[in-house]
Amino acid sequence: MDIVMLNKFFMWCTILNLGLLVLSFLMVASGFGIDFVYRIHSKWFPMPRDTFNTVLYLLIGVYQIFIFVFNLVPWITLVIIK
Repeated sequence: MDIVMLNKFFMWCTILNLGLLVLSFLMVASGFGIDFVYRIHSKWFPMPRDTFNTVLYLLIGVYQIFIFVFNLVPWITLVIIK
């Protein structure tokens, strides 16, 4: 695998993961579908709505950090050394 292929790989990983992150944020911010997700998960793991919102916010934040560390930074590094 050469640098050009790795560059394209990390570019598309970053684009797709950022798109999923934006979609997740928009779903949470608008409230669209969140009630459905809460009803399903509260059957498996009983928890108050405030706890669910906190956990959801935390997971989106951790996902964002993972995107930056494992997708965006390697892509920027490859662009710089290319």
